[in-house]
Amino acid sequence: MTRSIADRTRLNNGTEMPWLGLGVWKVKEEEELLRSVLTALDHGYRSIDTAAVYGNETEVGKALRESGVPREQLFVTTKLWNTEHGYNRTISAFEQSLDRLKLEYIDLYLIHWPVRNQFTETWKAFTKLYEEGRIRAIGVSNFQIYHLEELMASSGVIPAVNQIELHPRLTQKPLLNFCNGHGIQVEAWSPLMRGRLMDEPLLARLADEHNKTVAQIILRWNLQLGIVTIPKTVTEARIIENADIFNFELPDDAMLAIDALNQEIRTGAHPDFFDLPK
Repeated sequence: MTRSIADRTRLNNGTEMPWLGLGVWKVKEEEELLRSVLTALDHGYRSIDTAAVYGNETEVGKALRESGVPREQLFVTTKLWNTEHGYNRTISAFEQSLDRLKLEYIDLYLIHWPVRNQFTETWKAFTKLYEEGRIRAIGVSNFQIYHLEELMASSGVIPAVNQIELHPRLTQKPLLNFCNGHGIQVEAWSPLMRGRLMDEPLLARLADEHNKTVAQIILRWNLQLGIVTIPKTVTEARIIENADIFNFELPDDAMLAIDALNQEIRTGAHPDFFDLPK
């Protein structure tokens, strides 16, 4: 049982990653972003997830410096955007992210989307940066099983993480099982389905039974499935609420009932149909 916000999972290369982090997608107003990141760090969060395309790496870096939290305690994730694929462009894009964040290394660097016919070459640049010690762990985002198979077959290097959309309406069981079977840590983006599950009767009943909120029930479900989760919020009360999930446990029947809510509904694009550059 995961018992504390300080608890971490050990990735397949030995790097330890917090089970709970703060996502900062769409947070572009500087003061709002600084306030939310500093609030999260004040309340024990140590993992911050950003991306080049979010346009806020500079502000994230500023918040990390202002926090006073020692660098070795932080876990910073950023991602390569679709237009920067290819060996040389990936190296350049990484350098730019590093500069915006004002960091000496990145804890986790992800391929944001599986750009057709390009991600295997990009992965070579990822492995070089990892071997140089500039990234502590490398992974992917939004990769389906066949993408992962192609990546591993071409390089022999297994991603440490696959960050995917995952919530009770999109449980992704085949992909989750594949990743678990290959030592790839699954990380959920949009774990709360952008607030669309707050009125779900089953989740509301479980929240009443455990004296928790629906959001806390969902995030606890993630943890018990062995899934890293990064809910996005800029509200202090919700930042605190999302972290209050380490003092209870859902029984097996509740876990199965939540699994059964799956309807294959996405809030974001399907990786096979995302508008990727040719």
